[in-house]
Amino acid sequence: MKCPFCDYADSKVIDSRPGDGGSSIRRRRECMKCGKRFTTYEKVENLPVMVIKKDETREPFDRGKILSGIVKACEKRPVHAQTMDEMVDKIEAEVRSLDDREVTSVQIGEMVMRELKNTDEVAYVRFASVYRQFKDINTFLAELEKLLADKEKK
Repeated sequence: MKCPFCDYADSKVIDSRPGDGGSSIRRRRECMKCGKRFTTYEKVENLPVMVIKKDETREPFDRGKILSGIVKACEKRPVHAQTMDEMVDKIEAEVRSLDDREVTSVQIGEMVMRELKNTDEVAYVRFASVYRQFKDINTFLAELEKLLADKEKK
């Protein structure tokens, strides 16, 4: 590690400890030339995940978009903000755990619907109606019948 004071390329680690709640390592270093001490942080580099949209364009994964969709679906429903954050955390972890660095918006939409279905059925139907672009009342009723059939199986 290069010294920020004298630009010497060699330093020794004096102390290491977890930082940022365990997501990084804080290291105290001492320059081998000038003897001054400085701090560095080591973090895991997250490779960007690209989302392939329905029109085949690609954009970086954005957890804010997922949260926005979930918040809209859960509007005026008894779903706590913490629960919504946990759903987004779970979806993001699933996306990042995929072997591929690309994921389709369809895959993400299905993950969101699965989480909403397990959390609040009304929010699930709201999201599904927009996501699946229900064209008429019959499409809407078919989705409700599937939901009721799944509920009876449990």
